[in-house]
Amino acid sequence: MEEGKEGGSWLGISKKGKLAALTNYMQPKLDKDAKGRGELVTHFLTTDMDSFSYLKKISSEAHLYNGFNLITADLNTTKGDVFCYYGNRGEQEPIILTPGVYGLSNSLLETPWKKLQYGKQLFVDVIDQSQGLSREDLISELLKIMNNQECQLPDPALEDQGKDYILPILNKYAAVCVRCPGYGTRTNTIVLIDAEGEVTFTERSMIDGDVSQWKTNTYTFQLQSE
Repeated sequence: MEEGKEGGSWLGISKKGKLAALTNYMQPKLDKDAKGRGELVTHFLTTDMDSFSYLKKISSEAHLYNGFNLITADLNTTKGDVFCYYGNRGEQEPIILTPGVYGLSNSLLETPWKKLQYGKQLFVDVIDQSQGLSREDLISELLKIMNNQECQLPDPALEDQGKDYILPILNKYAAVCVRCPGYGTRTNTIVLIDAEGEVTFTERSMIDGDVSQWKTNTYTFQLQSE
């Protein structure tokens, strides 16, 4: 939404089975002339490049952006799914992720911030009981995780990366769900994909910056197998 950088996204999925998710890397000083990071998601969703090749290309242009993490995926019910990761404040090369549970916040993938580890454990607990849940109940349980405001301090790793920049809001920032005046979580998104390739995309968004008002939209569609 920032002027001159409009039109990007944090997270998206296409009917062709391309998925991308982006987080900012927390850094005290930003380059105001850097390119908008949101375009990294929308460009992948509309390109024909596979997830690894796309991240390889982006890694050669990484210096043009402020800090970011980008996960890209090619989802295919017959060939299998491929998930890849690249962060421009970490290793120079993207990686292909092996199946498992990963956590990503505003540092590199799997950086052991306490709120990340706590959120992952809550997620695993829900997944372990997911076979006995309806789709609606599973979404409800996942939304509860994303709105958990329990402070996970002390956290030397988070405090060291954030330095003085994060100190004024540290108690709020050290939770899975951040709630501060003028800053914090404004959207929750859940993407469920079943074995037959049916996607359920649920998004809960704050209305006009009012923390007491939210709207939830759900979209379902079938992945197009090639």
